[in-house]
Amino acid sequence: MPLQAKRERALVGLFVLVVAGLLVATLFSMGGVLGRSGRVYRAYFKNAGGLGPGSEVRYAGGPPVGRVTAVRTNFQNPGRIEIVFRVDDQVPVKVDSKAKISSLGPLGDNFLGIVPGSATAPRAPSDTVLTGMDYASFDDLTSKINELAPQASALLINLNSRVTELQETLRRVNGLLDANNRANIAASLANVRGMLAEDRPTLHSTLNNVNNTSSKLAPLIDDFKSAANQANITLSHVDETVMEDRPDLRQAVSELRATLASASDLTDQLNSTLNTNSDNLDVIIANLRDVTENLKAFTERIKTRPASLIRSSTPPEHVPGQSSKQPNRR
Repeated sequence: MPLQAKRERALVGLFVLVVAGLLVATLFSMGGVLGRSGRVYRAYFKNAGGLGPGSEVRYAGGPPVGRVTAVRTNFQNPGRIEIVFRVDDQVPVKVDSKAKISSLGPLGDNFLGIVPGSATAPRAPSDTVLTGMDYASFDDLTSKINELAPQASALLINLNSRVTELQETLRRVNGLLDANNRANIAASLANVRGMLAEDRPTLHSTLNNVNNTSSKLAPLIDDFKSAANQANITLSHVDETVMEDRPDLRQAVSELRATLASASDLTDQLNSTLNTNSDNLDVIIANLRDVTENLKAFTERIKTRPASLIRSSTPPEHVPGQSSKQPNRR
């Protein structure tokens, strides 16, 4: 009996040792101490978000693909936390993949998530530093809300003042819409209805005149459009004629230039001739003026006394003893 008891105690102790060994091995395996196979990567964050050794690593929000092996302060930059993690070899971590801290729900534990990279990027080798996306914790949100608190208070104060002004405006509107004013408005509306009823035939005739005028304007607009189109066609023909490279037009232009040059030379010669003979021309013009005056006087004399062409205008001197009659000529 004592031997049987010792044997049972030995079996129980052995069972306890095996269970304890399995438990320790499981804990070490979860913590990554046993040197689990895979690739090791690093990422830096301002806030670790409560991650520690053994925290899960998920790829694109899927099932766990690795564990966090170390969380330590970056002594080169104390404001950053270095997180070292290991993932399975088959996980397609690319050089442009990113790491972020997230959770599966509001009350769930945080895990380290890997954001997939582009399809054309190469795989990241072991010990690559992935870009860390900063984690916004509840404390960060609280601090942001605290920073916005003064602005919110100012906004509420401004809103209260606007509400007060709106109440004053409503009070004034209610004062304007009292019984007397409502009666006046009703009377004005009745007058407007009566005026509309009286002037409805005039309005109809006016609208008809407007419609008739509009119908007459349509053909006029069409004529104007056709005239504009014809003008555009004419201008296009003129442009084509001007831009056309025709030998006869060039020859005509050349002849016109030669003619203008000859006319300019002739004008210069005429100016020089006038300048040279200006004195003789003055004498000739004076003589012509005298001759014109004489011809004018002669013409006036013939008109007034045409008989002067036959007889002398001055009678002969009378001698005493002579007859005043002229002797007859046979």
